[in-house]
Amino acid sequence: MGRFTAFRFTVDPSPSQVVVLARHAGAARFAFNQCLALVKEALDAKRRGGSVVVPWSGFDLINAFNSWKCSAAAGRRFVVDAAGSVEIVATGLSWRAQVCQQVCQEAAVDLGRGLTAWTDSRRGTRSGRRVGFPTFKRKSRTRPSFRIRCKTKAGRASIRVGDPAAGPRSVCLPRIGILRVREDTRRLRRMIRAGRAHIRYATVSCRASRWTITVTVEAADLHPARQHPSRPDPDGGGWVGVDRGLAALVVAADTTGRQWLRVTDPPRPLRAALPRLRRLARQVTRKQRGSRNRAEAVARLARAHHRVANVRRHFLHKVANRLVKTHDRLALEDLYTAGLLHNRRLAAAISDAGWADLARIIGYKQRWRGGQATMAPRWYPSTKMCSACRTIGPAPPLSIRIFRCDECRHTADRDVNAAVNLAVWAEQHHAQTRDPEARGPVINASRGDGSGQRPRAGETSPDDGGTPPPRTPATAGTPEKGGVS
Repeated sequence: MGRFTAFRFTVDPSPSQVVVLARHAGAARFAFNQCLALVKEALDAKRRGGSVVVPWSGFDLINAFNSWKCSAAAGRRFVVDAAGSVEIVATGLSWRAQVCQQVCQEAAVDLGRGLTAWTDSRRGTRSGRRVGFPTFKRKSRTRPSFRIRCKTKAGRASIRVGDPAAGPRSVCLPRIGILRVREDTRRLRRMIRAGRAHIRYATVSCRASRWTITVTVEAADLHPARQHPSRPDPDGGGWVGVDRGLAALVVAADTTGRQWLRVTDPPRPLRAALPRLRRLARQVTRKQRGSRNRAEAVARLARAHHRVANVRRHFLHKVANRLVKTHDRLALEDLYTAGLLHNRRLAAAISDAGWADLARIIGYKQRWRGGQATMAPRWYPSTKMCSACRTIGPAPPLSIRIFRCDECRHTADRDVNAAVNLAVWAEQHHAQTRDPEARGPVINASRGDGSGQRPRAGETSPDDGGTPPPRTPATAGTPEKGGVS
């Protein structure tokens, strides 16, 4: 097994199943909040000078929650005998038998990851912007979601897709039962039946009043016929630069200036749906807070936003597939999207383009096919540099779509010139290429992210001793190039 992938299905639950799913999502939220309360209580006791061990890792939080849920603090009952004496009997959580216990365990694991990310961020060992301390989840603002691990008992998996007794379009989860799904599961069933995929866990979530189930599997590598042929290490050619912009969403060209792909007609779902979104937003503001009519108006607005995101994601997958299927080496630019969104004139268009999502999709799809995808530095002047003589000139305004070099009189399309510069940079630095997703962790491990015992190596907690060093402030500012083309 060489890669992790996910299959998302839309659930078509019955009214009773909606109650069961909501109950499991509430149990996950409750377990997360209770584990966080135990951590804060231990931190307060340690701050007062007590010798208290603070549960910090996911494994410790699972043990702490399991001990708490059976104690009198979680639930107790007063028993009066015939003589009139009163006895307190610890019952624990009265509803814990109604939900799958893995839901609570996975919530504790999520909190452990959040605490570790906060510690690493304070110590400066985590890249990106600063991570805050985990906060309690509110029912009104938290998306209902829970995760269940797939366990095998007596040769039978706890999570089954297309069970013969339930039909091909179904997913069976422990303690929940059979869930009908709308999409066809044939492709996943064939992979599992052939031994080319093993289910690791399933995530059930609700967004815009629609329940979905995402089945994450550990799958075998793609067939050699669908993978790119390997290149020798000294070979630094074959790179194709991919320039992302607004006038043209994607322009791909190689070092010779040959244009391989130009996408000039993206769907722009946000712009198309903006009138409807404004109308639905006005309907929400006109409803009384806390009323049922307001809740229904909020649901309609959420469904409209959800459709915009789905249309954009579907188109980005199509563009990424066209690139990774035809080219084994792609070079993109590390765009500072968060800084570009400060431009109030272009923020909506940049958000609608989905540049960061496109780079993420291209990155993992290239890895699946055995290709390479690299990111040019953020300050690389691909737009200002002449692709013929390598002379860097002033940044042209966005209204000028033709690049003209004052030194060699070279003339080319602005986007093609930037794509050629990216391909040239990749050829010069092909031995130092890095993955587009190298700046952040990817949940691609079968161990360390779910319930069950895991190695303690690398875990951090307040009991490690010492005070974390102060965080070095990052250099502020916006790149000169800007990234918009």
